[in-house]
Amino acid sequence: MTRSALSAALGATGLALASALGLAAPAAAQPAADTVGAIRARGALNCGVAGNVAGFSLPDASGVYRGIDADSCRSVAAAIFGDANKVRFINTTSQNRFTALQSGEVDMLVRNTTWTLSREASLGFEFATINFYDGQGFMVKKSSNVTSARQLDGATVCVQPGTTTELNLSDYFRSNGMRFTPVVIESVEEIRTAFLAGRCDAYTNDASSLASFRATQTTPADFLLLPEIISKEPLGAVVRKGDWKFFDIVRWAHFAQLTAEELGITSQNVASFATNTNPDIQRFMGASGDLGKMLGLAPDWAVKLIAQQGNFAEVWDRNITPLGVQRGINNLWTKGGLQYAPPMR
Repeated sequence: MTRSALSAALGATGLALASALGLAAPAAAQPAADTVGAIRARGALNCGVAGNVAGFSLPDASGVYRGIDADSCRSVAAAIFGDANKVRFINTTSQNRFTALQSGEVDMLVRNTTWTLSREASLGFEFATINFYDGQGFMVKKSSNVTSARQLDGATVCVQPGTTTELNLSDYFRSNGMRFTPVVIESVEEIRTAFLAGRCDAYTNDASSLASFRATQTTPADFLLLPEIISKEPLGAVVRKGDWKFFDIVRWAHFAQLTAEELGITSQNVASFATNTNPDIQRFMGASGDLGKMLGLAPDWAVKLIAQQGNFAEVWDRNITPLGVQRGINNLWTKGGLQYAPPMR
């Protein structure tokens, strides 16, 4: 008997034995998901956002979504379609955001979502990028005369459920031998209303979200962000595991904006780099190499992305700088920050 014939016989015997014992036959290999194909067929990227956080994702007076998260969605659309406007923004809550991604209602999620081990290991997700290095903080009314989180012993604290902030809050008070009473409210709008009405002494959330909230108040100076940052909260874009083609596009769309900033390429001057002889710039512009082909994109995908969305500094300046938040650790690595793009080659 030939080796192939023997293998076939053994395979048939194994299936027969499994059937006799009432065992399920081994499942056939499933084809890889094609999120990019589905997006192209649909004609738009479905992107899950918060939709109510200034600086991150919030419709303006004309109904156009503005913010760093909204722009992360647009950057991916620009890479795939060459058109940053081919995005359908879908508002999600802290409670339903992961279900929306798991079910396929959204292709990706960019919703002030913290990258954690449990979310990658147990929910079937991968974090492709970090567009904001954040940390959890506290806000109080200046009239309270509280200037440090260590003065909050016995305080009532407004907090959202279903987020990392609940666990961080408990850990911080326990580790410092302090007591607190949580006021747990799911809706962002309701929790902010409760804080303004005096139902809680302090409001805890990511420091960026607190700064966003303060910036939208009539008298922002009435509110104080306490100096303590009690956690690491790397926020970014989340996709489903298994579709590495889409994962690569989401990741490298962000890296392209960081690379453009490093190279001095902006939305205003990108066209002028077309004849630049720097090898790194030639590859970035699609004039040499096959980087676009490797990603399944057009050769000039990065050019179109930057022309429409700008580099990362431009994204930051139009969305986060107005909140009064310093760039700090979100600077490029060359300026002492954590934003670092691998080589595009």
